[in-house]
Amino acid sequence: MSNIQDKVVMITGASSGIGEATAKELSSKSAKLVLAARREDRLKKLQEEIQNNGGQAIYKVTDVTSHEQMEELAEYALKEFGKIDVLINNAGVMPHSFLYKKKIDDWNKMIDVNIKGVLYGIAAVLPSMRERKEGHIINVSSVAGHVVGAGSTVYAGTKFAVRAISEGLRKEEYGNDIRTTIISPGAVHTELTNSITDMDLKPGIDEIYKGAIEADSIARAIAFAIEQPSDVAVNEMIIRPTQQER
Repeated sequence: MSNIQDKVVMITGASSGIGEATAKELSSKSAKLVLAARREDRLKKLQEEIQNNGGQAIYKVTDVTSHEQMEELAEYALKEFGKIDVLINNAGVMPHSFLYKKKIDDWNKMIDVNIKGVLYGIAAVLPSMRERKEGHIINVSSVAGHVVGAGSTVYAGTKFAVRAISEGLRKEEYGNDIRTTIISPGAVHTELTNSITDMDLKPGIDEIYKGAIEADSIARAIAFAIEQPSDVAVNEMIIRPTQQER
């Protein structure tokens, strides 16, 4: 029996990419899923696919930049399943641009989704996890959370922040048997690059992403972290395409 079986897993950004792939991977291991994203049509389609394959999934349209909506998502999960075993903070945006172009709206969006969204997710699930003295919070960072490239300055800043938040969370909650994991993907086939509006940067990024790996590669890594015994915490993984230099 998999250690994932019957665990209640809440996933943000579940409508595509890594979130969708992770939902399918965990469902195949008999997890109970709480799917969250903004696009209801995608969520409903994913839920139906999971259910048609014998899995269990509920969904709630959620904007991670809203603290209130994240609280409502956690309340919905607790109402339906009685617990939250795992939170996967996966929602993210990546509108790279050079700083001199002053794409302030893009900066704010990255800060709101990539940093505040992670914090709101943690805040929503932590009380019930602390009460049970059990839980697992997985935050999706990036290789950009380890190495800063020209044009990725603000994005990298948000992903460095995700790693700092995750490590602080680990130190605060290890005594409550709450595990933390940082997942730092390299180039992965997702919709992230669609958010890039700086056309001076996009061709170079598109070239890098020609060698991107599939999202299910990250999903398998997330499953690996979850299925470890409760006394084992996989705190951080970097997963790149073999041919990606940095």
